[in-house]
Amino acid sequence: MTASVLEMKGIVKQYGGVYALRGVDFTVRGGEVHAILGANGAGKSTLVKILSGAEQATAGSILIDGRELAVAEPRDAKRAGIHLVQQEVDTGLIPSLSVAENILLDQSVSVGGWWHSPKRTVERAQQILNRCGFSLPLKAKAEELTLAEKQLVLLARAVAQDVRFVIFDEPTAPLSLTEAAALFELIASLKAAGLGIVYISHRLPEVFAIADRITVLRDGSRVWEKRTDQTSPEEAVSAMLGRREANRADDRAGRAGEVLLEVRELRIGHKVKRFDVQVRQGEIVAVVGLVGAGKTEVSRALFGADRLDGGEIRLRGRTLRLRHPGEAIQNGIALIPEERRLQGILVEEPVKHNLTLAHLRAFARGGFLSDRAEREAAQSLVERLGIKTAGLDQRTGSLSGGNQQKVAIGKWLLTTASVFLFDEPTKGVDIGAKQEIFRLIRELADEGRGILYFSSEIDEALALADRLIVLENGRTAAEWSRSEWTEGRITAETVMFYMIGGNHHGSSAAG
Repeated sequence: MTASVLEMKGIVKQYGGVYALRGVDFTVRGGEVHAILGANGAGKSTLVKILSGAEQATAGSILIDGRELAVAEPRDAKRAGIHLVQQEVDTGLIPSLSVAENILLDQSVSVGGWWHSPKRTVERAQQILNRCGFSLPLKAKAEELTLAEKQLVLLARAVAQDVRFVIFDEPTAPLSLTEAAALFELIASLKAAGLGIVYISHRLPEVFAIADRITVLRDGSRVWEKRTDQTSPEEAVSAMLGRREANRADDRAGRAGEVLLEVRELRIGHKVKRFDVQVRQGEIVAVVGLVGAGKTEVSRALFGADRLDGGEIRLRGRTLRLRHPGEAIQNGIALIPEERRLQGILVEEPVKHNLTLAHLRAFARGGFLSDRAEREAAQSLVERLGIKTAGLDQRTGSLSGGNQQKVAIGKWLLTTASVFLFDEPTKGVDIGAKQEIFRLIRELADEGRGILYFSSEIDEALALADRLIVLENGRTAAEWSRSEWTEGRITAETVMFYMIGGNHHGSSAAG
């Protein structure tokens, strides 16, 4: 049987006078994984939105096996066998429905509909999970799930369809190593079954591990396409950026001053059993751990968003008892959360409102908000951060992921915050935007701010931090200073050993 071929020809997308896509061609065949790479704003998300029916092209055509499709809405794409597993998981789930109902959602809203007893729905959903190799609480409501579990629901829903082509948009961003490995096995089985896979990710190692071909978009144009076995990550990065990217490992000496933040024996529910840290003025402290290690719980507790079960938080020697985020903000603590679209920005509000949100009182005149003062402040931040936007009135949710993250960070820069908490700040962000975020974090440290950087990306932490702490299963497992990895006494492999709990088998932390 001949494999199906999905083609996009001459795709143009124009928003007013701005071109998001400029005549892009793209092809994926049944039985292959074709990855799309590109910096934020390159056009990746726009291209797959058009392919999945979420948006319509200004010009161009979509064909399967030479037959042109009319894709005016997502239903048209699904009828043609094209299914998108989107990056923003909450937009694809109905919170009040059970996991089983969400997995089978597309069947329930299809023409003619269907109805099964709750028992039968759970049975059908369990069959799909068995095929995927995932385990989920099928009777729980979707709103009760973790971010990683929500992603698995969307993956299971895709497998439940009569699909020919599946689009994965940053699927591993919220997944643990074990969950990501199961996803790769699932993709391999879909590929073996003759399905075509479109794969978008900023994680080059996984792209080169599973993709057959790579297409690179830059500034809305296709600039490069090669077989994976005929290129390298370095060549792909060069194509994405339009230049060779130097190794940006930071050699900063770390000009640490007095202790700003001190956390002792922090305990939070069953997730965090003991966490200790000191952060000094001008210091970047990275806290690394696997998904589920407790990083997000610690960051939220330090911001007053979650209740402590024990321990002490001290700022400049004064004990804090944070009952809500407002008190953390008043004390000079800022959080850039992992789920930026849910907790970091107001997606429906314009860029200017988001950038000034944390410091609105400064723009009030006689009890009214001064639009001129707000615009001037927001414009200065857009220029400082290099935010790519059509204007200050552009809806923030329509920005690329990297630019949304810059807005989530930028809103704190007008405040007097002395401690910045970054929770997975580079998730879903391309290599160019990552370097810009790293530059900004270093600037904050150089200004004397204290930085706590929570991440599961070891290489990023080693490139950025002055000190590194491993959080494993809710406990501080190891701590090292920068000299210990720059002088080769510990490596990324050492850090991973502690992240996965290897020190429980007889070893002790170095340093």
